[in-house]
Amino acid sequence: MKKRYAILFLVCLSAISSCEFGEKSKSDIEIVFVQDTLSVGYTYWWPESGPFVGLCGDELSLVFSGTLVDMGKPTDDAGPLYTSKKGTFEIERVYKIKDLGENNYANQKFITTDCFDELDLITGDQVLVFCYDFENGYTTPGGKSILKVTDFDDPLIASIKRYIDTDQNAMELKKDVGLWAKVGLGRKLQEIIKCVEDMNSLAPSNSVDNQ
Repeated sequence: MKKRYAILFLVCLSAISSCEFGEKSKSDIEIVFVQDTLSVGYTYWWPESGPFVGLCGDELSLVFSGTLVDMGKPTDDAGPLYTSKKGTFEIERVYKIKDLGENNYANQKFITTDCFDELDLITGDQVLVFCYDFENGYTTPGGKSILKVTDFDDPLIASIKRYIDTDQNAMELKKDVGLWAKVGLGRKLQEIIKCVEDMNSLAPSNSVDNQ
């Protein structure tokens, strides 16, 4: 009898756990960090930055939240192209990793880039960072691709996770335009949504042909 109750208890516990935790989403990535640093390029010549780049939304390659732990001084290391100012992030959570083969993100705890000259950030700021890929490596265009957040449960993070979980379906962010407008990205999100709507309107009809 005791054995029967024990089995019943385990079955109930398993069912409760399944309902409570469910399946993890694409953006819930478990990382065992290594104490290494990944250097990310700076595509300073890109005309756009942020999570909504391109006509209908270019694919994000690496998205994470973390803390700015180090900031250097501006230098002329990049020559006449731009003013180089290096900074280092300590990653807290990773939401998207695009496989770039040999240059793939390999669980590094720190990421450094030199796009900070015109960014209003200081050491200790918590940030949400969006990277793309260029010439087989991760890159950031700076600007709106590095957003200051209140904490790691900021509404912007919840929104971008939903965007990633739906394979960057901008239609899922219609209710978030006002949220992104607060960081100067509302209009760009609207453009992406409009592009998706136009593409959907041009898709072949699934209706049955008239006989």
